[in-house]
Amino acid sequence: MQVTTPQERRAFGQARRKQVGRHQHAEFKPKARTSSARALLDHSMRGRLPALIKLKYELMAQSPFNYFRGATAVMAADLSVLPATSINSQLCGDAHVRNLGAYAAPDGRLVFDINDFDETIRGPFEWDLKRMAASLVLAGCEAGHKQSSARQAVVCCIEQYCSQMRAYSRMPRLEMNRAQVHRLGAIEPIHAALTKAERATPQHLLEMLTEPASAKKGSPRRFKEMKPILTRVTGAPAAAVVASLEPYRQMLEPQRRLLLSFYQPMDVAFKVVGTGSVGLRDYCIYFEGNGPSDPLFLQIKEEVASAYAPYLPDAHPVPDNGQRAAEGQKAMQMQSDPFLGWTRIGNRQYLVRQLNDHKGSIELEDLRGSGLAAYAEVCGELLARGHARSGDPLMISGYLGSGGGFAEALAKFGALYADQTVKDWEDLKRARKGKSNA
Repeated sequence: MQVTTPQERRAFGQARRKQVGRHQHAEFKPKARTSSARALLDHSMRGRLPALIKLKYELMAQSPFNYFRGATAVMAADLSVLPATSINSQLCGDAHVRNLGAYAAPDGRLVFDINDFDETIRGPFEWDLKRMAASLVLAGCEAGHKQSSARQAVVCCIEQYCSQMRAYSRMPRLEMNRAQVHRLGAIEPIHAALTKAERATPQHLLEMLTEPASAKKGSPRRFKEMKPILTRVTGAPAAAVVASLEPYRQMLEPQRRLLLSFYQPMDVAFKVVGTGSVGLRDYCIYFEGNGPSDPLFLQIKEEVASAYAPYLPDAHPVPDNGQRAAEGQKAMQMQSDPFLGWTRIGNRQYLVRQLNDHKGSIELEDLRGSGLAAYAEVCGELLARGHARSGDPLMISGYLGSGGGFAEALAKFGALYADQTVKDWEDLKRARKGKSNA
């Protein structure tokens, strides 16, 4: 059925409640798993660098929240067997409390938004909300909250999402696309992230990541060796990384291409990043413009298929996963990195972006006390804006309606999924302990 008018689109969303009641989103079915969490994780490691797979599991074993960050493939499989609205938007795909952060907009202002799109894909809008709900419970408990308090934070998040989506559904589309999220700096966890971002200048990165090549005065700078986190790349592998800039340049807007032309690549390094991305290939290029005091750092990060792709056969993904990540990011963010793009090295696909240019994220300790509920509201508001920009706020708000049942259902789901995550984390620790004792 083709849905065209605003009235038809809203009515379509309302009609979806008959297929999937809002209360059904409280459901979680661990017995519906056709594969164990460990088997799903092991499958997701295929193609990653073997030497770093152990490190990824070590990071995941540190805490239930760290496990959750590295186990997107497990949650994607779990969500795929649950009732879905089939009201699609662009998904962040890995919506959790630490995948929102501060970064520099093209005009230099600091903004705070969703900022990780490795798993982005078009899918049921509620999948992002369910992942965020579970992350709020896990992060809240690790920050010292009782689970009841963390569940209430989920209610705050989802109620704010619903309220904002209803507001977007009444706006002219052009006005909605320009909508700002206000009061961010007044919320303590976000203020802390913005403060960190303000300090994370290219000059700061220059001092942190590079050093003079020799003791000779005026010696050119190069990346430090900080294994296994940062390792210099030289010779043919480095040349291949630099060569990948050429196709990347061609897809940039002309003004960005001109700006990049004033910077010359000086050195290349391999960098271990995040938790979910450990084991994938991630390169950094250090550039200089008008001398060493004018540095630029680009990150060339391997992108593989979204963990949700096997369960969304009609998502019509682009053939290149770097392009998928870049275009998904632009669809959801109001302002994106001006150097965002994609390229290939051999047969592998990569996202290209600036490395940590004025970037800052929250820490779990920032969520103590009243910080959790306040931050949860912002999470809901930013997800609503991203979904409204990339989906249909009329359909989504038609489904959500005006009651609070959806928020309560998501809070219950978040708690159930957090409990299951703890069990999966404990299983991972037992398995690792068994291997070390063998």
